[in-house]
Amino acid sequence: MPMSATLTSTPPVRSTTGGHRRDLTLFLSLAFLVSWAAWAAAIAIGGSVMDGGPAYGPYVFGAFGPLTAALVVRLRRRRRGEPAPAHAVRTGRGALLWTPLMLVLASGTVLIAAVIAHAGGGPAPSAAVAKDTVAEYGGLATFLVGILVSGPLSEEPGWRGTAYPRMRATMGRFRVGLVLGVIWAVWHLPLFFIEGTVQKELGLATPSGVLFAVSTIPMALLTAYAYERAGVVASMAVHFATNLTMVLLDVHAPVTQAMIIGIQGLAAVLLMTTAAPRSTAPAAVTRS
Repeated sequence: MPMSATLTSTPPVRSTTGGHRRDLTLFLSLAFLVSWAAWAAAIAIGGSVMDGGPAYGPYVFGAFGPLTAALVVRLRRRRRGEPAPAHAVRTGRGALLWTPLMLVLASGTVLIAAVIAHAGGGPAPSAAVAKDTVAEYGGLATFLVGILVSGPLSEEPGWRGTAYPRMRATMGRFRVGLVLGVIWAVWHLPLFFIEGTVQKELGLATPSGVLFAVSTIPMALLTAYAYERAGVVASMAVHFATNLTMVLLDVHAPVTQAMIIGIQGLAAVLLMTTAAPRSTAPAAVTRS
């Protein structure tokens, strides 16, 4: 009986540390370029973005810099026939359980911090303020969509879905949280010069502005924990719940901001030290 062998595929090309670094450099360069160029245009146009004027378009587009960069990196990786990074976590069935848990956890850290801050002399959480805030956005549906799009959806596929697993190839979890948190804070800087933004209202050279920048570090840790548990959807849940609760509570007082940083930082450290990281091994990729 004749015997024959047919080669149906070539061995998959594995990502190297050098490849991770190149992808990370490309991601960060594009994320900053797209966002900062758009926000520079918004600053040059002038006017408040809350009025829906000409500056609103570039302001919103700038928020999608991380997502745009993430898509470019993913398309580039697929063209090279490379598997996902070893520390990438796919959003699977576990997200159905972890996502609501992350929503409650993130919102709870902000609420607990606000209550403790009030007990120490800070402003009291107010349902009336929350109601007025929703009304300013044009209703509950518009408010929720705006909060979802303007941070979780436009950023998390980039910071956690793309940058985090590549940085984890050479760094520990806490070091990635620190470094990525600082990068995240720097990325937000132009928003301090755009009228109508939360950052502009806080002010750059103020205690509130400094605390906003520092808050990106515990947020980077908490969203990273969520990403490791159930992927980008879970990290989006943390980002969404935190932003939502802070906006509803109208968090501006430094004492409340500082308490949120402390509570979220403590929660992130406890969670990340008691739970082993979860990752997915790179899947084999067949190139035609």
